[in-house]
Amino acid sequence: MTTNAKIDLCRRHKDEYATPKDPVLVTVGEGTYLTVSGRGEPGGPEFTDRIGALYGVAYTVKMTRKFASLQDYVVGKLEGQWWVDGSCQDFARVPRDQWNWRLMIRTPEIVTPNELRQAATTLIGKGKAPSADQVKLESFTEGLCVQMLHVGPYDREIETIARMKALAAEKGLEFHGRHHEIYLSDPRRVAPERLKTILRIPVLKAGR
Repeated sequence: MTTNAKIDLCRRHKDEYATPKDPVLVTVGEGTYLTVSGRGEPGGPEFTDRIGALYGVAYTVKMTRKFASLQDYVVGKLEGQWWVDGSCQDFARVPRDQWNWRLMIRTPEIVTPNELRQAATTLIGKGKAPSADQVKLESFTEGLCVQMLHVGPYDREIETIARMKALAAEKGLEFHGRHHEIYLSDPRRVAPERLKTILRIPVLKAGR
């Protein structure tokens, strides 16, 4: 078994996963993610199917590597980007069946496309995740962002977003890019008023 320390990306990039009670500016560098995309109601059939595929692939890759005595790592938190077609930034005011989403789990760069394909083939072959072949390995950089911890139900995020927008305006910045959420709580086990979610929105200089 490898003696290398287990990789924990949240600890390695702790500044990017800050949980401030007031909005702050953070710079988010390039990250590699397992991703799966879709459109429609959160918790709907497609959403539920795709989130199962994402977790299935994430843990299959991890355990396959572990049994092969390869570098081990902690499976990251579920994350999600949300947006609507067109230029509307305030996606929460648009009917949920029009929401686009990309669900993500940050993953070490040591994970390869071949490992991803093998995991998908294994899961589909066992009939456990029919959409496993929809999971991708992607890398991207968000750059300068406003970030804040939201405590409470998802439908109250608009209040937190307003505070984030105010900070951006104070700094001469404006929202630019997809609304990003990092889920620190499991809504199946935690009461809505106690849910903790990191909210992150990329920004750039106003008027650009």
